[in-house]
Amino acid sequence: MKMKSKLLFALVMFISGFTVLAGNSEPEMADAFRSNGKIYVVLGCVLLVFAGIIVFLLMLERRISFLENKSKK
Repeated sequence: MKMKSKLLFALVMFISGFTVLAGNSEPEMADAFRSNGKIYVVLGCVLLVFAGIIVFLLMLERRISFLENKSKK
């Protein structure tokens, strides 16, 4: 019973943290990036990181399948 109350308390604190963050409806930093044209640099960096993660996962999948096929023989 104690574990459920701790879990419920943690969940309530987690959700209340999001409601506090949602209260600020003016994203000042995003407006500044957009007005200066730097939002495209940020977007490019994020896309580059995601592309790198996808390439890494594909290479890892190929290595794993190679090792699986090698171990079956």
